[in-house]
Amino acid sequence: MQRFTVFCFVYILFGMSLVTAQDPQYSQFYAAPLYLNPAFAGSTSQSRVGINYRNQWPSIDANFNTISAFYDTYIEDKNSGVGVLLTRDREGVLGLQSMSLAVQYSYDLKLLEGLSFRPGFQAAIYNRSINFDKLTFGDQFDPLTGDVINPVSAEGLNTGQSKFFPDLSFGGLFYSKRAWFGVATHHVTQPNQSLIGEESKLPMKVSIHSGLKFFFKPGEMGDGFYRKEQERSIAPAFQYRHQGEFDQMDVGFYFTFEPIIIGTWYRGVPFKKVNGFTNNESLVFLIGLTKKGAKDILNIGYSYDYTISKLGAGSGGAHEFSLVYSWSTRNPRKPPKDKLMIPCPDF
Repeated sequence: MQRFTVFCFVYILFGMSLVTAQDPQYSQFYAAPLYLNPAFAGSTSQSRVGINYRNQWPSIDANFNTISAFYDTYIEDKNSGVGVLLTRDREGVLGLQSMSLAVQYSYDLKLLEGLSFRPGFQAAIYNRSINFDKLTFGDQFDPLTGDVINPVSAEGLNTGQSKFFPDLSFGGLFYSKRAWFGVATHHVTQPNQSLIGEESKLPMKVSIHSGLKFFFKPGEMGDGFYRKEQERSIAPAFQYRHQGEFDQMDVGFYFTFEPIIIGTWYRGVPFKKVNGFTNNESLVFLIGLTKKGAKDILNIGYSYDYTISKLGAGSGGAHEFSLVYSWSTRNPRKPPKDKLMIPCPDF
């Protein structure tokens, strides 16, 4: 009976062709650049390592935990960037988990004076799995006391399913000294992600991200030889994502007053209703700290999503942390190439 119940549960959850999945999202999407667009691999002209963590709706069972780590570097002689991205996403009490390992390549191409283009490519391997040992079914309870009297035993029972599949993604990024515009297309092969052999394609995800940075008179820190300029700027930015039946938009501002960065934006698609309700999801608030040395940069960020959807603030919103460290690996005796720097925010 237990095996039959488990099979039916899996079939309903994963076997139906109408079931689609949505990729996890980061509020600090520029602090997870390789996750956003493979064209960002090597975009700092330095070596870079970072980690991102997101805990969404921590106050309810249907919560999401996402963590990713990445490394990328710029190969100056080849005008190229390479990167590696590891991501794990875990959903709710069912233990549904997705893990991926991706390698990326990008190329920096100067189109005009003051305008560059970076095409990017990603090849990844995914593993999708679920465990049933945390589930409790109706025939396991005592009808009088409600106690579990017949716990599921893993002995002789397949308590999990797992599947590997490859995936390809592409991206491109135009940028100048003050503006940027990028497009990324993930899951172009739309691989079958079903865990029981039925067809359940992972929908293609298209992301558009852009912004414009306005610079003000820089601040100063230190004296004499040790004097350094500190950035003062405001950057309106937006991101729009489409995947299967899902659409989402982020629009807001970043305020940079080094070493502090503050951001605030709205997430939702107010002009598109979902099940008769206006798609207002959350307001996002960010505080970031950047510490720049002679040859390295450390960025630390925290953001909170305040839920404004029908789910309500009782869900706990979402907490997100980022830590990114970059350092120069260029030969100091060799003069750097004339290359634009992408002006997008670090968070």
